Amino acid sequence: MHFQQLQYFVAVAETRHFTRAADLVHVSQPSLSQQIKALERELGADLFQRARGNITLTDAGEALLPLARRILADADTARHEVRELVELRGGRVRLGATPSLCTGLLPDVLRAFHDRYPGIRLLIEEGGSHDLVRELARGALDLALVVLPLPTPSPALTTVELLREDLVVVSSPEEPRPGGGRRAVDIGDLEGERLVMFRHGYDLRELTVAACRSAGFEPDFAVEGGEMDAVLGFVRAGLGIAVVPRMVAARSGRGLRVTPLARPGLHRTIALAHRSDVAPPRAARELQRMLLER
Repeated sequence: MHFQQLQYFVAVAETRHFTRAADLVHVSQPSLSQQIKALERELGADLFQRARGNITLTDAGEALLPLARRILADADTARHEVRELVELRGGRVRLGATPSLCTGLLPDVLRAFHDRYPGIRLLIEEGGSHDLVRELARGALDLALVVLPLPTPSPALTTVELLREDLVVVSSPEEPRPGGGRRAVDIGDLEGERLVMFRHGYDLRELTVAACRSAGFEPDFAVEGGEMDAVLGFVRAGLGIAVVPRMVAARSGRGLRVTPLARPGLHRTIALAHRSDVAPPRAARELQRMLLER
């Protein structure tokens, strides 16, 4: 009994027509008929009752049909499982993330992923949430770490909340403490402080500016337009203070003073996003699992 013969048998059983079944499995009708006859000889029983214009299953055919379907389904599952294992030995994952997450969250997770799957290339694209959503929608990324709420909510994307992170104020230890030296400061205490501000389109810029305006003042920028590393460097140099994620402040090393924001403080919600209409590749799903379980 050959696997191909079972495919042909199921095709005839489902179409009840030899010619249509042959078209379905992409063989000639005589070849399909020969293979069905060979299967019947192997089993020692007729599988179909053949009458002009009417093909029905015999008792033997009725008994074989669910078994044949199960065998074919198991074969498909086996191919799928092996393909997924092969994909974890090679290939790539295209991950988008905001620059602050590349600095704070990703290094440890990506190191663990690389140690487990050294054959998979990691392609990282930094950008704001708006840009990353656009890249996901056009299929240029498999996964993206974005800040919620999305700038333009899209039903074509699935998002899973990953973490809720506190924001803190960083300043140079050589400069006076913000907010008059208190251990925790309110957003209103930043009025009159010179801020080092991120470029336009940066999620942290929008969040900080909105918080200052809600507190009743316009922020005063000492420097603006930088990415995360530049902002931290300018703060170390004493050009001003900045509002950054706690994880970034914790990983940034010496040369920065960290001051918490008093309750209720400022927070941001990070989510993992992918297209709703296309399942991420096996390797991307494994990275997704590691991020969710970190």
